[in-house]
Amino acid sequence: MEKDILRVLISEAELRAKVTELGEKITADYAGKSPIFIGVLKGCFVFMADLMRHVDLYCDVDFMAVSSYGGGTKTTGAVKINKDLSRDIEGRDVILIEDILDSGVTLSYLRSYLQRRNPASIKIVTLMDKPARRCADITADYYGFNVPDEFVVGYGLDYAERYRNLPYIGVLRPEVYS
Repeated sequence: MEKDILRVLISEAELRAKVTELGEKITADYAGKSPIFIGVLKGCFVFMADLMRHVDLYCDVDFMAVSSYGGGTKTTGAVKINKDLSRDIEGRDVILIEDILDSGVTLSYLRSYLQRRNPASIKIVTLMDKPARRCADITADYYGFNVPDEFVVGYGLDYAERYRNLPYIGVLRPEVYS
């Protein structure tokens, strides 16, 4: 796997520090509340697990599985829900967790989709923000890192279901996916 990585973009240590910071901020902002964390599978699972360890609140957890990329590197523009929530979110403070805010198509769709279920609030937490690729009008309420317009993998992010287990965020060599 390492030979496929052009360079490390975000180290393990940088990830740990930022995830701790985000967890502390969410704890402070939601003091006295009991939010529900909704992870967008599959990419969020490593980030979400680490983040939850730094949130000192009573909370619930649920997951959604969606797709808009198929097997490629660019969004198709059509969002498909492969797994919906198993809990009711009416009146709840929802914290939607995603690995990367890229085109914004998926998160924009999900925010609208979840809003129809009448939550008290919806906030978006993303590990990375890639504003250069944005084509939907959406921003994260909490984010860890701004990243350049390069194809990144690791720490839960994949290309063709590979590289999720890298402990850092790396830039994938273009010849791997082109």
